[in-house]
Amino acid sequence: MEITQGKHFSITDPNGINTVIYQINKTEKEYLKEFPKYTVERLDYTSELRGDSTRKTYFVDEPSPDGNQLVILSFGKEKVVINMGILLGDEVKITKKPSPFKFDTLYSEQEDEYKEFSYTPSFKRSISIIDPETGEEVKPMLFFDEKTNEVKGKCKLKPYKSYFAFEIREN
Repeated sequence: MEITQGKHFSITDPNGINTVIYQINKTEKEYLKEFPKYTVERLDYTSELRGDSTRKTYFVDEPSPDGNQLVILSFGKEKVVINMGILLGDEVKITKKPSPFKFDTLYSEQEDEYKEFSYTPSFKRSISIIDPETGEEVKPMLFFDEKTNEVKGKCKLKPYKSYFAFEIREN
């Protein structure tokens, strides 16, 4: 019988702020030639209202003994604050060292705009598209691209609406 041990930590969002946290995963060596070096995985959480604030408890299912790299995105009115952290042992440390982030605001006036990206064999991806108003991820539709022989995802974006997209890169 295999037992999975996890970790959890909590943060408190003030009124008007919505924080989401992603774990950065390094792609296995055997897949590095075909796939990006890093993928992102959104952490599950529970939330509880405490007056005007929201306390969120995030879960990491399989913590690494070397630490788990985290991307902390706090969405407020018309701005996003990006922080990096590491879950090491029983504490989360916010790092001061800059990390290679590429982020963009996606916006289209077309009715059916799609953004397409590839998945790794473990169904992880290197890019995440988020609705900044809700903090929710835009759920991709999966499909198999017969030309490239890959599983890909497509995100349908609504017209006249901005989205936040980010990707972790090596350089």
